[in-house]
Amino acid sequence: MAITAIPVGFVAGLFGIGGGLITVPILYYIFNSLGIDQDYLMHLAVGTSFAIIIPTSIASVMTHHKFNAVDFKIVKSYGLYVILGVIIGTLFAASLKTKSLVLFFTIIIFFLSIYLLMIKEKEKDVIIEIKLYFKIILGIIVGFISAPMGIGGAIMNVPILKFFGYTINKAIGSAAAIGFLIALFGALGFLFTGSYLNSNLPLSIGFLNVPAFLIFIPITTFMARIGARTVHKIDKKKITKYFGIFLLIIAIKFLLEYFKL
Repeated sequence: MAITAIPVGFVAGLFGIGGGLITVPILYYIFNSLGIDQDYLMHLAVGTSFAIIIPTSIASVMTHHKFNAVDFKIVKSYGLYVILGVIIGTLFAASLKTKSLVLFFTIIIFFLSIYLLMIKEKEKDVIIEIKLYFKIILGIIVGFISAPMGIGGAIMNVPILKFFGYTINKAIGSAAAIGFLIALFGALGFLFTGSYLNSNLPLSIGFLNVPAFLIFIPITTFMARIGARTVHKIDKKKITKYFGIFLLIIAIKFLLEYFKL
């Protein structure tokens, strides 16, 4: 876990993703090797991931803010609807079995990776005002999808903000801030649903594993600051493609895992 936390934190800061895309697969494999109940294996990985993202995203956002790369206006207005989606998505996730949750995770990641690899960079980044109905629809969808996946939603919010004219750096910084809201309400949701379902998993509160949380936190928060600083030194045209390749690798890995179940 300690070794894994290093790249998780770095990538979290680099892409503003909170690290869930790496944390969930790693925790899944670790909990599986420890003989955790198969019915709640993915739920525990997702819930614990959300708990880890909370402090990691705070460290990431603070660093991005120093580079003036966080739009708090969009975080406040759009984030409200994202939270609503997270609450609905958490209830949906609690009703799924591990195999269904793995397939859901894989499909969403695959389509987002293809989108990022195919998207063309605009010559000029001109921010278009996002209409209220777009904020409501997209916010609920992003929150709903993020909840069963244990992610901060940046894999969707970065492409969305880029579509509306945000620079890749500002999209990543703002997505990291929205990711904090997703993680906070996602963690609370999995805490309560795990308790409600009487999961009784070892060393866990609801669907949150305490040892994993304590091991990851100090390392991921430190590495997130380094990753956030690094992104502002890279050619922004390349960052989007790196992000897409990263997601494609994760999707393929989880697809293989699905066929093993």
